[in-house]
Amino acid sequence: HTHSDYSYRPQNLPLTDNFGKRSVRTFVDFRHTNMPEGLDIKGFPLLCLVNLSCVSKVKVISFLVGLVLMCLIMASYLLMWDRKGLLLSEFPHPFRPVVIMTGATTAEDSLDRSFIDVKTLVKMINSNEQNTSRKVPDEKDVINTDPHVFIVIPRHFLPHVKSPCWYEELSGDLGTDPYKNNRFSLRSKSFKNVCDHMRARFHQNVCDIDGKRFRLRCLPYFYIIGQPKCGTTDLFHRLLMLPELKFNTIKEPHWWTRKRFGYIRFKKGFQERFPIEDYLDLFDLAAINIQVGISGNSSGEHRANEIITGEASASTMWDNQAWSYLHGNEEQTEPPFLAQDFIHAVQPGAKIIIMLRDPVERLYSDYLYFTLANKSAEDFHQKVVECVQLFQSCLSERSLRSCVYNTSLFNAMPVRLTLGMYFVFVLDWLTVFQREQILVLQLEDYAANLRKTLKTVFDFLGVGPLSEQVEASLTKRPMSNTRRAKDRILGPMLPATRNLLSQFYQPFNSKLANILNKKAFLWSYS
Repeated sequence: HTHSDYSYRPQNLPLTDNFGKRSVRTFVDFRHTNMPEGLDIKGFPLLCLVNLSCVSKVKVISFLVGLVLMCLIMASYLLMWDRKGLLLSEFPHPFRPVVIMTGATTAEDSLDRSFIDVKTLVKMINSNEQNTSRKVPDEKDVINTDPHVFIVIPRHFLPHVKSPCWYEELSGDLGTDPYKNNRFSLRSKSFKNVCDHMRARFHQNVCDIDGKRFRLRCLPYFYIIGQPKCGTTDLFHRLLMLPELKFNTIKEPHWWTRKRFGYIRFKKGFQERFPIEDYLDLFDLAAINIQVGISGNSSGEHRANEIITGEASASTMWDNQAWSYLHGNEEQTEPPFLAQDFIHAVQPGAKIIIMLRDPVERLYSDYLYFTLANKSAEDFHQKVVECVQLFQSCLSERSLRSCVYNTSLFNAMPVRLTLGMYFVFVLDWLTVFQREQILVLQLEDYAANLRKTLKTVFDFLGVGPLSEQVEASLTKRPMSNTRRAKDRILGPMLPATRNLLSQFYQPFNSKLANILNKKAFLWSYS
């Protein structure tokens, strides 16, 4: 995700009115400051030599040292700016914070001064409720945006295989390396090793049908779509311990939201697009083992047919920023297509898993994980206040959905405030997928009763029953991707920040609890 800091712009620096009108002595000025007026410097060659050898050398060295230091400082700022990310286009509608606090304030003072503003903001959010409904695009329009994907992936899958698989006809020499140009393997050492392993077994994935050669291809059976810092990594790694899921490779390919459009290059748009074939290669290890079972070359034929594929890109639920670059010149305030439109078009029977947590805690965990330096509870508080102001400014001009999906606003926010507005995202996924296809979990339940929550997931995916050994391994496995020790030292967020965020997220939580019919999603704050 990209954020930019605009506090140090050259045009904001004060300039002296008479700049350029004063005489300036530089290090090449040979005149001595104490030299009597009217004397010709040519009459004093020895003095010139003394100035050159003593004074000028010192000035030259001082100048060079100062120049080096200045370059290092500028380079550090540029590097930090680059790591935060550069906006690829100017803001079509610049959002400026609504000034709430003036003068020197403490964190507790900011709560008192922000409270009235938050109450007004809550009213604005509730008044925008009628604008949260989304017009689902026609499937033909979805297909026309990327016809190649729908040429590669058929409309129907093999009926006797649990995962969504089909046979793809092979052309050319079988000796050709099928993974040579896979972009995932070029950027992931672990997947490159998987490709090396699959390359040696690739012939096992080839079958003859009516004199033609085919390979088995598969899509994910399930998608863990979000949200970030809500336990998706831990859940995925535990699922990999199941016999039916052990052949999955990369956890977060981010193909549906990012890689299929390509990496974004400044002033060059999208570069290095990852084709659908590269994405399908991620599930070839499972496909090879499924094909072995279909061919009857293993004693576990039934289990091979029960192998399921999955991925857990935590951006799938919310990240639709590519639309703003692809359709930047069009008069659109909301994304014309969302990731779920494409997934549903190619795979209407997909199973979706969503993991959520208290949005207040999620935001603080997100801040600690992604902020590179100078982290503190006070810094987090100031960034939260700025984000709330920015969101209120947007909401005064646009609909709620438009602000939640607005790329310019997202890039302007120093922390990812909108990711905790779960209601908007869940509602949009429910516009294309049936309620029974989406399992929504709470990290709090997952942490408090791991065994029960995993049982819910297994039932949803249709896996099991598990052996006692596998079940014991699943529950005893240490938690993944927990908070780093250096971040735990910083302690919790300020009470003022927690109160501010609790008030801000309350209307979103209420709507989420209503559509899911579960009061636990209110995250009632004590």
